[in-house]
Order: sequence, then structure tokens, then C-alpha cells
Amino acid sequence: MHRLKFLVPLTIAAFLGACGEDKAPAAKGPSEVSILQIQQQETPITYEYTAQTESSQLVEIRTRVSGFLDKRTYKEGNVVKAGQTLFLIDKKPFEAQLSAARGELSAQQARLSVAQATLNRVKPLVEQNALSKKDLDDSTGNERGAQAAVEVAKANVMTAELNLGYATIKSPIEGLASFAKIQDGSYLNANSQDALLTTVAALDPMRVNFSISENEVLKYRESVAQGTLKVPPGDNFVVEVVLSDGSVYGEKGRITFADTSFGQGTGTMLLRAEVANPKGTLVPGQFVRARLIGATYPKGILIPQKAVQQSGQGYFVWIMDKENKAQTRQITVGPWLGDQWLVKQGLEGNEVLIVDGFMRLAPGMPVKIAAPSAKPAGEAKAPATAK
Repeated sequence: MHRLKFLVPLTIAAFLGACGEDKAPAAKGPSEVSILQIQQQETPITYEYTAQTESSQLVEIRTRVSGFLDKRTYKEGNVVKAGQTLFLIDKKPFEAQLSAARGELSAQQARLSVAQATLNRVKPLVEQNALSKKDLDDSTGNERGAQAAVEVAKANVMTAELNLGYATIKSPIEGLASFAKIQDGSYLNANSQDALLTTVAALDPMRVNFSISENEVLKYRESVAQGTLKVPPGDNFVVEVVLSDGSVYGEKGRITFADTSFGQGTGTMLLRAEVANPKGTLVPGQFVRARLIGATYPKGILIPQKAVQQSGQGYFVWIMDKENKAQTRQITVGPWLGDQWLVKQGLEGNEVLIVDGFMRLAPGMPVKIAAPSAKPAGEAKAPATAK
């Protein structure tokens, strides 16, 4: 009981002391922010797609004649020249056929000479009524038959010469030769699937195939129709190839083909570009990135990425109004450009953008400029890339 009487005065004194120290909070001044003056400018835009290289001319090397394969004369996986010998088939059977055909031709030519001489003797005798017209008709028929036999023999010689030539299999183009599907000593049947010996893929130029979705095509056409996107005349984009290590291929290309319909399974449209490949840097089947260069946003607005905030309603930024008060603005963003973001909708190009210090802001709160940036927003050094 005595202890309680002692503690009560101390508790009251502590409470009164605490009340005396409680002071009203001092009024806060305007928040300090960094700003940028937004500007409109023509902004290059680059569309980028996953692509794959393809030979501009893939030739299947097949045998035209049947026979035993004597030798493969090229190194698999190497570049071969046009006209370079790739395979040799045993020539002896074809040389024998050619000799026989030439012998038959000589025999038919000899028969033709006899038939012509006979006809030349019969004609004057028929005119003198020494022989009947039937004899003339028979001689004429024999001479014409001999002429036809000579033509057939000539065709057989030509066929034999072609078959002999086909025994030496050459590459019709310059390109990268694949592995040999048939080994030396194997019998080749010209009428079977084994007739395929290898393939040769042309390397220059190289095709680059990529696809665009239906949604992208519709947005592209809508932007062009509205005038918010400016494209090269005739959609003549420059195509830049980016390799898998991020390096940019030295040669530029052009689009040479666009499919007329969307794929039923994928809903995408195939586009094809051709790129010069004089050094053989690109090979068929590579996965690369295709960049389409040439389009621009006539009234593009670029702002720093750090100035863009995101909420449940989408992206927004803070701007400073004419009364030096902070306000939010909903925006629609496009592709990135380095540390900047392209704004498609929401800004007109005459706003003052708050780029730093907005974490303590609330709509309508007064702000004070702390450190104006020396570079206006939207000074692009490279084209924006559409992801």
C-alpha cells in the first residue's frame, strides 16, 4: 500500500512531462524533384524477329545412270565450285555401250550408202521404162528406211555419250557440299531412292526466314493508316542480321518474299530476306535475329525508363503542371531504346516530366526543381527496337 502511494506521483509526473514535450509537426515544404522537358521528334523504330537462315539454292546431287560407284572426289562439308567433280561411276560399261552404238551407226550409214546408190541407178531405168515403177518405189522405200536407221543409230550414240558423261557427277553450282549418302563400291540404281548422293547448298546469297503474327500485322497497318508510323516506300525495309553472340553481320539485305496468307497452325505470315554472303559467314540452319530498319515515328516521344511507373491500371508518369504541382498521367508505352522508353499515347510533347524524387509525391502536391537535366527527353542515338 505504501509502495502504491509512492509510485502514483511518479507516474503523474512522467505523464505531464510527456505532454509538455509533444509539439505540433512543422509544415512540410514542396518536394524536391528532377525534371525533363519533353520534346517530340522523328524517332527511328526497328522491328526485330527470331529468324533462321536458309540456302538460296539447295541442289540434290543424284545419279542419272546405274552402276558401281568408283570414288568420291570431294571432301565432305567443304565448299565446292560449279563444275567440280564430286563422284565417279565405273565408266567401262558405258564406254562399251558407246563403242557398240558407234559401230551400229557405221553399219547403218553403209546401208544408207548402198540404198542411195541403188536408188540412183533405178531412177533413170524407170524413166526409160526398163524397170517398173514398183522397182522405183521399193528402192525409194529402202533408201528412206536406211536414212531413218541412221538417225536412230545417231540417237543411240548420243545416248551412250550422255550416259558416259553422267558417269562423272559434277556440281552444278558453287556451294557447301554435304556428306556422301553412298559409299565407294556401292551399286547405284538410277530409278530408286538411292539415287540421291549428296546435296550442295548455295551460300551466296543467303536467305533469312522469319514470321510475323497476325496481331502485329494488324497493328502495323493501323499505325500506318493513322499516320503515327512512317514506313519506307513500298515497305522496302533494310534487313540487318544479328548473330547468336549478339554481333551484327556486316552485310545488309532486303525482303524478297512475303507470303500471301497466314499459316493455319501458327497464325503467322512468312517473310524472307536475302543477304549477301560472299565469305560464307552464314550457313544454312543458323538461328539469328532479323531487324527491319527504315520505319519511324514522326512524332516520337522518348522518356527515361526510370520515370515510368506501373500500377494496376497500367503505366503512368509524374508531370509538373503550370502551378508547380505534381500530377499523374496514364501512358501507353512502346519499345525500349537503351535507357529510354517510347511513349505511344498519353503525352503530347509539351509536358514537364518528373524523373526523380516522385516516391514521396501525391497528386496535387507542390514540387520544387532540384536539379534540371541538361539533356531534353527524346534525344535518341539509335533506333528503338520493337520487342
